[in-house]
Amino acid sequence: MDPEASRNARESLELAFQMSNILETGLDRHTLSVLVALCEKGLNPESLAALVKELRREPQTNSTTSTVPTLP
Repeated sequence: MDPEASRNARESLELAFQMSNILETGLDRHTLSVLVALCEKGLNPESLAALVKELRREPQTNSTTSTVPTLP
């Protein structure tokens, strides 16, 4: 990618990140860049938004805690 295109891409991502923060989406730069790239590949933005919402609703599991009950 030429330097001008690279600079434009960084500026566009920074603008999208600022808008994301104003809207309090909770998305970090990396996640936002992945979502933008998926949209650029032709994925439906509304479907991606629904997926992000669904993934946030799922309970987070912690691999260090045991779910097996212990005996007294």
